[in-house]
Amino acid sequence: MSRIRALHPQPLLQGFAGSLLLTLAACNAAQPGPSQVEVADQDLAVVAAEQPQASPRAKKTELQRHVVVASLPAVGQPGVPMADYLPPTYREQYREQYQTIADNPVHAVAQMPVSTFSIDVDTGSYANVRRFLNQGQLPPAEAVRLEELVNYFPYAYPLPQGDTPFGVGTELAVTPWNPQSRLLRIAIKAADLSVAAMPPANLVFLVDVSGSMDRREGLPLVQSTLKLLVEQLRAEDSVSLVVYAGSSSVVLEPTAGSDKARIRAAIDQLRAGGSTAGESGIQLAYQQAQQGFIKNGINRILLATDGDFNVGISDFEALKQLAADKRKSGIALTTLGFGTDNYNERLMEQLADAGDGNYAYIDNLREARKVLVDQLGSTLAVVARDVKIQVEFNPAQVSEYRLLGYENRALKREDFSNDQVDAGEIGAGHTVTALYEIVPAGNKGWLEPLRYQPAEITTRKQGELALLRVRYKAPQQGSSRLLEIPIEAQRSAPAIAQASEDLRFAAAVAAFAQQLKGAQYMGEFDLAASADLARSSKGEDRFGLRGEFVQLVELAQSLQTPSSLPAPSAAKVD
Repeated sequence: MSRIRALHPQPLLQGFAGSLLLTLAACNAAQPGPSQVEVADQDLAVVAAEQPQASPRAKKTELQRHVVVASLPAVGQPGVPMADYLPPTYREQYREQYQTIADNPVHAVAQMPVSTFSIDVDTGSYANVRRFLNQGQLPPAEAVRLEELVNYFPYAYPLPQGDTPFGVGTELAVTPWNPQSRLLRIAIKAADLSVAAMPPANLVFLVDVSGSMDRREGLPLVQSTLKLLVEQLRAEDSVSLVVYAGSSSVVLEPTAGSDKARIRAAIDQLRAGGSTAGESGIQLAYQQAQQGFIKNGINRILLATDGDFNVGISDFEALKQLAADKRKSGIALTTLGFGTDNYNERLMEQLADAGDGNYAYIDNLREARKVLVDQLGSTLAVVARDVKIQVEFNPAQVSEYRLLGYENRALKREDFSNDQVDAGEIGAGHTVTALYEIVPAGNKGWLEPLRYQPAEITTRKQGELALLRVRYKAPQQGSSRLLEIPIEAQRSAPAIAQASEDLRFAAAVAAFAQQLKGAQYMGEFDLAASADLARSSKGEDRFGLRGEFVQLVELAQSLQTPSSLPAPSAAKVD
């Protein structure tokens, strides 16, 4: 076997699975050979019988997953599907699906001064990346969406002023990985909303109970997650429970939030098995949501699944269109991702986008509490819809720029003023961060200078770096409002060490995301530098999230060992 990388002790090195991995590592040191671990099914079944806390199928799947993890190469290659790294024996088992999108390119301001995109408040990519790292492997490049890593964390941004539902601020500093460029941060912060102050909620729990959810990180974790939310319900709230496997059914008709015992009992009785008719489940969930519709209230479906649909409509675009059509009824769709090996992250993230909802990946109960208890207002209560950002750079001040992240949220310039074009939603208490790396005029950039452009560019707005435009709709309105905020030019931007804690930490997260995807623009700025920058900007860290991030960067650093294997060919998913 080829060299097995050092594995993180939690949660892999537990019980027999941990012993097996240690044994494999010892054998690996003595027996070089192909990167493949062969374990017969009958041997797996014997071992699984020694773990009575899970079903036989779940135990076998769990052990197979750990064996596969042990045989992965040490370093992921940018843009390469994770299945390409697996031994042939296990490639059929590994069916995780991700969307492959190229990073945003560098633009010359003289040719393209305007950048337009939809905001994004999803956080699922961060939790999913954490899951990979905690299993002892680097994540596939396509699993890393920079904006979702950055937006996972709360920041102390300016609060709303007047009748605007969110505050907007900007900050500029020297880019930590490139002294020739500057890092421009756009910060948006919505006011917090207590659970007691939220409008009445009509919620439909839509739960996948198919066979693929028959594992401890599947249905059992879903049940524990939903019961955390049940404890937050009020008497004026209503809950329905719909399930799907080979077919779909209503387990719980609309029930008052005060009847917690009945709701918990309905959740506890769920059992997994069968195929996955996800489309029929979604249709039935929308019917239930329409039946209990609350005017001027919160009407939302929470879909808990691994996204492995195989009965009924399973076409990706058809499912997205279904969610997009249904959002017009005022019912939002939030997706909560669970599971491993067959996880369809691509579908989960884009279903939520199409359904005017948000996407989170639940890898443990702590994450469940963050999404459905600590940040319940952000998850359920929308304060602004179809939020778009447009930045027009001043060519007299900025020669080049690149937007960090938001690749699948890009909009055409003309989409900004078109109220028919859908964009992202901001929930109560949400913070949204957008980062641009910009090259000041006169500094060395990434692009070769053009021969036939004017030698000097003049403008009447010499004191402005850029103009920031934000367009949004109030929750119950169909026409948008426009905010315009000039960004002042600075004689010299402060070094990153003199920037705010929030900008420094966001820069560390953005650097980490780029390093996981290949570090094309990072120069000599490595994972150790990202960890140092994050460690110096942890601040108060009330929930310990920033401290955890530092540990993840250090873990990635220990896993990033040279690989002797050639990079498999990339496969793009459009």
